Amino acid sequence: MLEEKEKKSRRQFLQNTALASLSLGLLPTIGKAASIGKVASMGLSPSPDSCNPTTLDYYGQGPFYTANAPTMNNNQLASSTEAGTRLIISGMVQTLDCTQVIPNTVIDVWQANDAGGYDNSGFNLRGITQSNSQGFYSFETILPGKYLNGAKYRPSHIHFKITPPAFPTMVTQLYFQGDTDIAADAAASITSGTFDASNRIIPITLNGQGKYEGTWDIAVDGDGVIGIADIHLDKGIIYSVSPNPFTDEVEINYGIFQAYKVSIQIFDMQGSLIAVLNEQNLEPEKYKAVWKADPNLPTGMYFVALKLNDLQVHYLKIEKL
Repeated sequence: MLEEKEKKSRRQFLQNTALASLSLGLLPTIGKAASIGKVASMGLSPSPDSCNPTTLDYYGQGPFYTANAPTMNNNQLASSTEAGTRLIISGMVQTLDCTQVIPNTVIDVWQANDAGGYDNSGFNLRGITQSNSQGFYSFETILPGKYLNGAKYRPSHIHFKITPPAFPTMVTQLYFQGDTDIAADAAASITSGTFDASNRIIPITLNGQGKYEGTWDIAVDGDGVIGIADIHLDKGIIYSVSPNPFTDEVEINYGIFQAYKVSIQIFDMQGSLIAVLNEQNLEPEKYKAVWKADPNLPTGMYFVALKLNDLQVHYLKIEKL
């Protein structure tokens, strides 16, 4: 596909870069020598403040877990007829230092329904998905309802059991920004230590289809592979993809902060490479690319990834209608 260099001044480019970096809210790095060495060997280096390991939740597994949940059908935790506000959660599973992604991580998910009740006799709103070969995961559900915990309501939350291949399982919960019951909750209000929930309270935004979306990247102990990681603050970034959702084609706007061999890659939810947009050496600047999807490509979720010197450093999720 044709790649067109935008005519922007260097000063404006740097200003936009700084603003975009501030808006990302990325997390601090814990060093992991082997992973960092692999990244450095590619001419890239991890940012010193770009990763937070995923923490345990104070309430642990809780009383409502049911083992042997089924695999999610078409990444749907909630059926299309489930009452409630539709919500899409997606992200990637990474190593503890966020320099590598972890494929094939089992993600066991369960939650309350819109009325705050759990299905304790069946598997409604219970299911298992996995990170794909690129470390990505995504599922659609509903915003969980609240229920009384003593005299107070628990904030809306989703339970996760996360099991990387050949590594221990961790159990935690995900919360949502703006929930007025977080401050009084014994688990969601913890801001330091083993059960720090700060980075498990995520923003959700309304998309063009009337569904809320949230991104949660998981950082756990496991054997990773070189892939997308939160090291793009001083390397390169995908600023936007539009329209999203799209039907025929999508415009990808991105920036390169140093000289690299660059390509834009499109992956499906199974981690298969669908398309590569012009691979070439680029100087620091803002660029755009246009992907015209094959008309026979199935509808659903896809990922746009920025690749620098054979390392994928940033991604955004898109949906084909």
